[in-house]
Amino acid sequence: MSKITEIVKNTVEPIIEEKEMELVDVEFKKLYGEDTLIVYIDKAGGVSLDDCEIIHNAIDAPLDDLDPTEGKPYNLNVSSPGIDRPLKTAKDFNRKLGLDMEVSLYKPCVETGKTKKFVAKLIGYDDESGTIELEYKTKNIKLNIKDVALIREAIVF
Repeated sequence: MSKITEIVKNTVEPIIEEKEMELVDVEFKKLYGEDTLIVYIDKAGGVSLDDCEIIHNAIDAPLDDLDPTEGKPYNLNVSSPGIDRPLKTAKDFNRKLGLDMEVSLYKPCVETGKTKKFVAKLIGYDDESGTIELEYKTKNIKLNIKDVALIREAIVF
C-alpha cells in the first residue's frame, strides 16, 4: 500500500462509517493520463449514485486539508467496487459465504488437481489464521489466503 492510499484511508474511513457505509479500498493511479484518487465504498443493499455524491462531498474538504499528494493535483472519484471486484476484507469474505468464487492461486494446488484457476464455493473464512475454506467438486479444501492471487464472486450468465 502506498503512503498516499494509507493516509487517505485513515482520514476518510471514519467519515464514511459515520454515513453508515463501508470503505472498501483506496487507489491512487493514472487514469486517462491524470493522477486519480479512487475511493471505493459499499453498503448493505448496494451503492447508489447519490451515495457516491454524499461521500464525495463529505471527504473533499478533509482531503484538501490533508493534501495527500503534497500539492500535486489529482481527480477524486468515489465509486462502488462493482460485482467483479476481488475480496479483500473480512467483511467481504463473510458477506460472500455460500457463493461460488473464481479463485486464482500463485502456484498449482494438489487439492485442485494441480490447477491454478478454478471455481469453488466459499464455505469458511478465518481472519485470525488467514485461511479460507472452499468446497471444490466433492471435497473441502483449506487455503492460506497468502497463496491466493485473486478471489472474487463467480459471475454466471
